[in-house]
Amino acid sequence: MSGGASAAVPRLPGDPPGGARAVAVWGVGVSVYFVAITYRTSLGVAGLDAAERFHINASALSTFSIVQLLVYAGMQIPVGLLVDRLGTKRVLTLGILLFTAGQMGFALSHSYGAALASRVLLGCGDAMTFISVLRLGNRWFPARRGPLVAQVAGLIGIAGNLISTLVLARLLSTLGWTPAFAGSAIGGGVVLVLVLLFLKDHPEGHAPEPVRHHRGAGFVRRQIADAWREPGTRLGMWVHFTTQFPGMIFILLWGLPFLVEAQGLSRAVAGELLTLVVLANMVVGLAYGQLIARHHRARLPLALGTVAVTALVWAAAIAWPGRAPMWLLIALCAVLGACGPASMIGFDFARPANPPERQGTGSGIVNMGGFTASMTTLLAVGALLDLTGDNYRIAFASVFVLQALGVAQMFRLRRRAAARERDRIVASRVEAVHVPV
Repeated sequence: MSGGASAAVPRLPGDPPGGARAVAVWGVGVSVYFVAITYRTSLGVAGLDAAERFHINASALSTFSIVQLLVYAGMQIPVGLLVDRLGTKRVLTLGILLFTAGQMGFALSHSYGAALASRVLLGCGDAMTFISVLRLGNRWFPARRGPLVAQVAGLIGIAGNLISTLVLARLLSTLGWTPAFAGSAIGGGVVLVLVLLFLKDHPEGHAPEPVRHHRGAGFVRRQIADAWREPGTRLGMWVHFTTQFPGMIFILLWGLPFLVEAQGLSRAVAGELLTLVVLANMVVGLAYGQLIARHHRARLPLALGTVAVTALVWAAAIAWPGRAPMWLLIALCAVLGACGPASMIGFDFARPANPPERQGTGSGIVNMGGFTASMTTLLAVGALLDLTGDNYRIAFASVFVLQALGVAQMFRLRRRAAARERDRIVASRVEAVHVPV
């Protein structure tokens, strides 16, 4: 059973018109997310180089990504509140300054401590991007376009992985650590200029209603409590939690070491397989977005199906006697490419569950899910590799524990979320009949 109750989202009173201007402004926001993803995943192709540069083991190497994701996950609700209160442009501007400083600091670091601090800065800035982009899409496009707009935003952003796997990896091998990472920091300056010159929070005539009594801890607690009370918000969080993290940990850190050290592939071939993850992500993202925009009932089946196929192929790859055949590794990377688009489905449960003035907070709660799972699994894999003498079979089996937890929660919440959303859709249609559009 899915969380949706209708085949399509109705046109609501006061919906923004969309159009070419909306695409242009929204595109500026998405370009920021693209750069943030490039910086976030840059360690995925530099893990072995980082271990050599800073003289660290697997646990210490995983700490880079764990700390980055810990900051990212911990900031999701505060960032959601900031977006609801300050608007997209201000939050994105601050995010750009932080993640660019983090990337440049990482380029210049010679000690493990300095590099770790740089990843903290990067995680802070990165945390401010995606929720802002979601809010921008909600403000500039009609509600019925929400699922497709969110999927395309994720698709364009995740293409930043291609810069990491195709460009940064080559720069690392030819120019070295500092020139490669410092050169990539130029992207932050470019998007900062675009945001300052061209980005607007909302189209003319579609400013949100002012929120009264929005100061103080009491308001913050109410915003969070009201968003959390909605079953759709919690279901969205668990969908994001369960679907995103296998692909995230593979791209973010452990994919390259697994393919090189456990599967005996060259770095070049391993890089091509990581690129396949990104390409599959883009293709599946378009397909999922189109399907969900037309058939909301497909949301939960798509999420659960992605989890099931991911678990099956992941188990086959790590359980294969000796080294897995190339066809299986290709299948694994193709399937992991569906994890990102599946995680975006979580926002499609939270969006109709929360009013416009609470969209950022609801999205922040959802976004915590996958990054909390990713952070936990990164730590578990690093610790298990050190304890077992780099036994990837045991370390990668930790994925199944979190998948089982997430699926159980999705089944627990699905009926309540469906009933609540059905009531909201009926109410919105009644309002659409009585309020002139």
